[in-house]
Amino acid sequence: MYMHEFWSVIETARSAATADKTFSEALVDELASRPQVDILSYQERFDEVHEAVYRWDMWAAAYLIGGGCSDDSFMDFRAGLIALGRDWFEKAAACPDSLAGHPAVIDAVRAQHGEAIFDEDANYAASCAFERLTGNDHAFYEAWDAYKPPNERRGQAGEDMGEDFDFDDPEEMRRRLPRLSALYLYDGAH
Repeated sequence: MYMHEFWSVIETARSAATADKTFSEALVDELASRPQVDILSYQERFDEVHEAVYRWDMWAAAYLIGGGCSDDSFMDFRAGLIALGRDWFEKAAACPDSLAGHPAVIDAVRAQHGEAIFDEDANYAASCAFERLTGNDHAFYEAWDAYKPPNERRGQAGEDMGEDFDFDDPEEMRRRLPRLSALYLYDGAH
């Protein structure tokens, strides 16, 4: 699956999502309508774009938006970035502070609700689709072990995440993410 096909799958799922069907449910439906090899190829592209935003500046944005952000939550945030679609993903990848203009972030600030953008279920859409096709909850992982690219890395240890900085330093956050900080930081506190 080429990258443009990957984003087409994401956009199809976004279009199919409704008030009664989450993006992740629509994504599983879309993937389950495809051959197993397409699901594996989708996962390969998903991992590629998911890892592309494994950076300190993006984590800082997630930290502000989520009112804190653990390792697991950062996985969910990056999956949620993908769920926003290619345009917003690329905009955020280029400038995490641009997320201050996303409607979900603005609505969450108004409602004083944390974790806008976070989407844990999007991380597991390929395995859920595979399970639906095979009836076996381990089939995806067995197929993935046989399929995965030989140079696939486990974890992100050693990745270049950019410059690390203190997310609890309000002045540093205001300097690096001024628009998000204006939404989330009050009187030097989160």
